[in-house]
Amino acid sequence: MAQLIIFDLDGTLIDSALDLALSVNATRRHMGLPELDLGLISSYVGDGAPVLIRRVMGPDAPEETVQAALEFFLSFYRIHALEHTKLYPGVREALEELYRRGKTLSVLTNKPVRISADIMAALGLGDKLYKVYGGNSFELKKPDPIGVTTLMSETGIGPAETMFVGDSHVDMQTARNAGVAACGVTWGFQTERMLAEKPDVVIDDMRKLLDHV
Repeated sequence: MAQLIIFDLDGTLIDSALDLALSVNATRRHMGLPELDLGLISSYVGDGAPVLIRRVMGPDAPEETVQAALEFFLSFYRIHALEHTKLYPGVREALEELYRRGKTLSVLTNKPVRISADIMAALGLGDKLYKVYGGNSFELKKPDPIGVTTLMSETGIGPAETMFVGDSHVDMQTARNAGVAACGVTWGFQTERMLAEKPDVVIDDMRKLLDHV
C-alpha cells in the first residue's frame, strides 16, 4: 500500500507537448533555424530543458549558441507554458481522491522547479502536493534517485510504501534506482521505451492508479 506517490510531470500529469514544441520552434526561429516537426520535438522531451535544447540545436552547435538558445527558450516558455497545456483525463479526479485518502503526493520532474510548481498551481492541484522538485532542485537529475530518496527522507516513508508514476524509461529507471515501485502510464511521450523497462504496474487512465495504492 503506497503512502508516498511521486509523479513525473510532462506526459504523466500534464499534456504539455504543444506548448513545449511551439516554444522550441520559437527558439529555433530566434536562432535563425527552420522549425522542426512537432512529433520529433516531443521525442526529445524528458531529460530537462538543457538536454532538450541541445538536441534541437544539433550536436554541432557551439556551446555558447546552445546556452543562448536555452535562455531564450526558458524565457519564452515561461510566458507561454499554459496556452495549450492541460491535465490528462482523470488526473484531477485521481489526485483529489488520493489526497482525500491521506496519501502524500509529490512531483519530481526534470523541468525547472519554479515553472513546474507554477503550472500545478495554475491547474488547481498545487495545494494537493507535498512538494514539487525539478531538474534544478538537486545536483543530479532523474534517473538519479536523489529526488526520490530526498522525499522519502523528508516524509519518513520508506521504499516499500513509495511508488513512482511516470511515462518514460527515465522515470522507470528512477524508480528502480531508488528501490521503489514503478508505475508506467501509457498516454505519455515515450510509451514503448517505458514499457521496455518492465514497470511493476501499467495503467491507461490515472484513475486506475486508485486500484493499486
